[in-house]
Amino acid sequence: MSVARALALFIIAAVAEIGGAWLIWQGVREHRGVAWIGAGIAALAAFGFVATLQDDNNFGRILAAYGGIFVAGSLAWGIVMDGFKPDRYDYVGATICLVGVAVIMFAPRAAV
Repeated sequence: MSVARALALFIIAAVAEIGGAWLIWQGVREHRGVAWIGAGIAALAAFGFVATLQDDNNFGRILAAYGGIFVAGSLAWGIVMDGFKPDRYDYVGATICLVGVAVIMFAPRAAV
């Protein structure tokens, strides 16, 4: 799998999961209603499916790497959707997570 395809799938998964959680939050905490909650549930289901499209057969590796994407993506979502203003430690932490993603997903591995 190409690096570009793997990253695209991670981004799609992040939008589905973070967006789904945000929609449910809006439906419940902001009293926007059951339609928002239902859309959130559908988006979370899409996240679960998109994760299966990665070429690596190791569930733990894919979800561990996705965790780093989730951290950075959640901060970005907060900036765009909620006006969150991260500090330098948020940015440093997100950068560390993304470096971890690169190591987990793209480090050369010996064939077994």
